[in-house]
Amino acid sequence: MANFKGHALPGSCFLLLGLCWSVMYPLRHCWRRRQPKGRQKLPLFFNRIDLIEGALIIFLAFVGIMAEQFVPDGPHGHLYLRETKSWVKLMNWQHSTMYFFFGIWGIVKVLSMSPLPVPLGLDRLALSLAFFIEGFLFYFHVHMRPPLDTHIHSLLFVAVFGVAASTLLEVFMRDNILLELLRVSLTILQGSWFFQIGFVLYPLNGVQWDLQAHDNTMFVTMCFCWHLAVALLIVGINYWMGWCCVQRCAGKGVDIEIGMRKTFSSQKALLQDSDEE
Repeated sequence: MANFKGHALPGSCFLLLGLCWSVMYPLRHCWRRRQPKGRQKLPLFFNRIDLIEGALIIFLAFVGIMAEQFVPDGPHGHLYLRETKSWVKLMNWQHSTMYFFFGIWGIVKVLSMSPLPVPLGLDRLALSLAFFIEGFLFYFHVHMRPPLDTHIHSLLFVAVFGVAASTLLEVFMRDNILLELLRVSLTILQGSWFFQIGFVLYPLNGVQWDLQAHDNTMFVTMCFCWHLAVALLIVGINYWMGWCCVQRCAGKGVDIEIGMRKTFSSQKALLQDSDEE
């Protein structure tokens, strides 16, 4: 959709996904670090979160495709009109294709949580492919556009292809917290930048940007760096909160274990005294 809503929809999806990851991965990593060697198996809670995530991704991909196809000015499933010999709303079709590949990733993620013999790392490979397809489509999305329009979309490529590359590395370097946090940061950056594109190209206040002005191009580039800084700050804060949460839970667990040991020792002493009598 060539309007603000068309950019807000994927922006909301990527922001939601990135924010959820920014909580889940630090918690998972900090929990693993607190466990002794040989007890690295994750609780069932994390597996349920992964399953819910996969199902949610499938749902959001379906909603995205339906929104692109069946808005009032959408193609409604028509790709080519023989009467006019022209393509129908190719921009909507490109967005639908992007959602379709993320839907494939959601299906692969759900299958990875099932008893089926799915190869390890296939979910990361499917996610990397989805991000690559997103960047590939947008690369050919901005030809013959005004300079600012082209530039603001090209900045999105930095985040998209960056997260595609880092996710591909996760196929071979599983559970690497640095790669995971990089993916989280770039996903949040994507989400916020989609909103920024919408605000620049389709301003809600009605005041249009000068798409030819070089100063606007310079400002947008600087703004992209600010978005990245905010994404890194969010990830850092959530990592710290996850570490504090695990520390507190681990401390309570130690107190309970010490209390149980004291109770067991007291009971053992009483039994020994009764045997002597």
